[in-house]
Amino acid sequence: MSQPKHPVRIGIQLQPQHADYAQIRDAVRRAEDLGADIVFNWDHFFPLSGDPDGKHFECWTMLGAWAEQTSRIQIGALVTCNSYRNPELLADMARTVDHMSGGRAILGIGAGWFEKDYDAYGYEFGTRGSRLADLGEALPRIEKRLAQLNPPPMGDLPVLIGGGGERKTLRLVARHANIWHSWSDAEVLRHKMGVLRGHGEAVGRDISEIEVSVGVGGTRDGKVPARPDQVGEGLLAEGASLFTLSASGPDYDMTGFAEWVAWRDQING
Repeated sequence: MSQPKHPVRIGIQLQPQHADYAQIRDAVRRAEDLGADIVFNWDHFFPLSGDPDGKHFECWTMLGAWAEQTSRIQIGALVTCNSYRNPELLADMARTVDHMSGGRAILGIGAGWFEKDYDAYGYEFGTRGSRLADLGEALPRIEKRLAQLNPPPMGDLPVLIGGGGERKTLRLVARHANIWHSWSDAEVLRHKMGVLRGHGEAVGRDISEIEVSVGVGGTRDGKVPARPDQVGEGLLAEGASLFTLSASGPDYDMTGFAEWVAWRDQING
């Protein structure tokens, strides 16, 4: 197999639900010690599985703590909901976490979808189309504000866009993203990459610049993540290079994570 354009990297999403913060802090430490390249949380206000009113913590406050706790890994949300914060404010928050972490922040963002969050916190849910339109309007504002901030981000603060909608989301990926995240098997990813290439041609962007991330499952609801020898080579062949597992509180079981890290090291040489 030819060497991929982007080095293989392994991430883990630590879902900030059903746990005390001390358990989340410990999980971040374990993930960094195990060799993670990126540790993500998510941007919700309530659990997405288990007790719907169980313990839960806010995304960006947590990322600020992770910036101080960690020393090597990149950190970010998979993904921030565009609806919950003014775009200029979000840019400033991401820039601040970037400095707190020594240049290790990722600005993950998506259009939003979890209606309970919107209703409980007083945001207008709208429609899928209106939320995507709002995201399309927000991304240039975020980019403009990042360029105006003093001090600016420490480097090229990467923007990760999550989602696989072919007509709108992938067009935004082609125009704005440094990283694209989806939940795809190899066959689906092959098709989506073709769509993304078309959008890249339309906006004059070489999509090989975009790091492609895929979720490979995690230890939730009694399930375990896919193994690299099951899905890794197929996804890699279709252009993926960032493979992200997930783990939920309270125990943050990272079964299978070390195997993915070892596979990464083998591929990268």
